[in-house]
Amino acid sequence: MTFEEYKKKEEARITRAIEFLNAGVEFADINSAYIDEDVKIGKGTFIGPCVTLEEGTVIGDNCRILQNTRIKASEIGDGVEVQSSVILESKIGDNTSVGPFAYIRPGSEVGKNCKVGDFVELKNAVLGDGSKSAHLTYIGDADIGKDTNLGCGVVFVNYDGTSKYRSEVGDGVFIGCNANIVSPIKIEKGAYIAAGSTVTRNVPEDALCVARSKQRNIEGWATKRGLYNKK
Repeated sequence: MTFEEYKKKEEARITRAIEFLNAGVEFADINSAYIDEDVKIGKGTFIGPCVTLEEGTVIGDNCRILQNTRIKASEIGDGVEVQSSVILESKIGDNTSVGPFAYIRPGSEVGKNCKVGDFVELKNAVLGDGSKSAHLTYIGDADIGKDTNLGCGVVFVNYDGTSKYRSEVGDGVFIGCNANIVSPIKIEKGAYIAAGSTVTRNVPEDALCVARSKQRNIEGWATKRGLYNKK
């Protein structure tokens, strides 16, 4: 790219940002926002610094797209907040919170009033209205119902080295921290998964699933091996 081509491109970028300003969009810094030509942004939306909005993206009204966010070919509803996250070829429902550091991969759909928190990754997954995954979770090839809670460290084990499999989780399910959901699995509505469980069979409605070994304490074990100094 020549200097003249670069200069022309930058002038066009600033012109687009000014057009959005005149249409009711707010910017922290129009010089650090990168917006492709066909992007649409609703009135009352705030665009933070170092935000990249790529081809095919539509953002609703009164959103907050905060710093260091990249959105590509995605549909963002009204009242959504996205912070320091990547959203690719996906849909985000109204009044949902994403990030910081969330990664929403192609083919995902997040409903209304959801929370996708820090270091949560979705891949070809559906998260129903009101469902939450606050942190450190991988949701791959799964359909999650409404008002379901995924605890910290939940992993959908969707790949066996050869093929990928899909799981289904019903409405109002609670999945405790550090649970492994070995796909394909169906967890019916209202079920509870105990923290630390590795789930390999379907879980019926209204059931508690505990899939972990029973704790056993061996007294004096560390001292006998010279690993613990009582002093």
